[in-house]
Amino acid sequence: MIRRLEYKWLVATTFVFGLVMQILDLTVLNVALATLGREFDADPGTLQWVLTGYMVSLAVFIPASGWLSDRFGSKRTFQLAVITFTAASVLCGLATNIEMLIAARVLQGIGGGMLVPVGQAMLYRAFPPYERAKASAVLIIPTTVAPALGPLLGGFLVDFASWRWIFFLNVPVGSLALLFTVLFLREEIQDRPGRFDLPGFVLAGAGLAILLVALDRGAQDGWGGAHVWGSLIAAAGLVAALIWRELAVDEPMLDLRLLRDRIFASGNMVLLCATGGMFGVFFLLPLYLQTLRGLSALEAGIVLMPQALGMVATSQVTSRLYPRVGPRRLLLSGLAISGAVSLSLWFVALSTPVWVVACLTFLMGVGMGTTMIPLGAASFARIGAPDMGRATSLFNVSRQVATAAGVAVLATVLVSRTRAEIADLGATASAAARAQAQLDAYHTSFLAALGFAVLGIIVASFIRDTDAAPSMRRGGGSGEATAREPAGVG
Repeated sequence: MIRRLEYKWLVATTFVFGLVMQILDLTVLNVALATLGREFDADPGTLQWVLTGYMVSLAVFIPASGWLSDRFGSKRTFQLAVITFTAASVLCGLATNIEMLIAARVLQGIGGGMLVPVGQAMLYRAFPPYERAKASAVLIIPTTVAPALGPLLGGFLVDFASWRWIFFLNVPVGSLALLFTVLFLREEIQDRPGRFDLPGFVLAGAGLAILLVALDRGAQDGWGGAHVWGSLIAAAGLVAALIWRELAVDEPMLDLRLLRDRIFASGNMVLLCATGGMFGVFFLLPLYLQTLRGLSALEAGIVLMPQALGMVATSQVTSRLYPRVGPRRLLLSGLAISGAVSLSLWFVALSTPVWVVACLTFLMGVGMGTTMIPLGAASFARIGAPDMGRATSLFNVSRQVATAAGVAVLATVLVSRTRAEIADLGATASAAARAQAQLDAYHTSFLAALGFAVLGIIVASFIRDTDAAPSMRRGGGSGEATAREPAGVG
């Protein structure tokens, strides 16, 4: 019966399994960090490398994923990514010390860095351009259900089973992804993958890794430290060298020339704004609920779950509206909803019922669904199959940078405003006054998230629906145009 499905849906199902595994792993792990610290007697600085090690290896291998899939085949590369991630998950679960756990997490990052861009490229190749809104809607399943279930599942496993099961959980999901890959997917190897751009690989990996670590450390330790600014300066130098290198060679690792295509460049800019603001808000909300409202991790997860419901409820409507309405109005609407939610959170008080916060998270999910589906479809409207692997690599680099930047900006605002508010109160302030001061700091942070939405609206207002014509209707364009063609420029 499965073989009777159209090939594009087999690709979609396979990618969903892989994406669920990757996203679920990250969200489940967050609630287990305190337990891991006690288990391995690890200080916070060492424990942070359980997350940072994964993030660094992810940043190194995302840029290379496009060339690897073009050279060795998308099916073979996706298989390698799934096997690497699943095997590393087993090693994480079997870890006997913190060093082994960190090393296994670095190995996980290698698999994760290839898994998402390669899977996304396979998905967009399988769906014709005019059906890519449907393809983007498919991604709503793992990107909403996994983050919603992660904290709940992680809390349950840590409390009632063992922390090791948060990693062993990936084995059955990874096995299904591998089984579908072997049985149903076709091999795709590009005719001219080009030579491996070693300088570009080194510059991209080092620059992105140092940038992400610098943003993470700046958010946690403050921006006054020499190590933070030194890292930022080093990252800026490496990224500048990367841009010069990739524009100067004929076969770059990160094909920045794809940004000559107006709709692809605009899509990446909107992605930076939308992802930064949304992930920043969902970084703040659990802290607000647990720190100021006294909710447990499990209770906070329940309050945040409506976000997934909002995205799922919106996905089918948005994918059907896309061919009629076009990306511009949908993007403006989605970003406006997200911005309105961020503004509404400015009015949340210590006594606000948690069901009100749950309703706001539902609306945030609506905004995310209304934004991400047209963004995914329109950005790749004029990207042809030969360039798809490198385009998805570039798109996922933008996503990773946006996530880190959004969390860093909002965390910085929260920490700096909290210190300032508490300092103004003085040492004799009551507990209630201190709680209100912390709440005021959260309010300022939510306004910073509103700034991301406003920037996204400004960029989206310049998008032309005509540029996305191949993704809106059959016959709207060949779908094989690339950013190298003059029609996509300007």
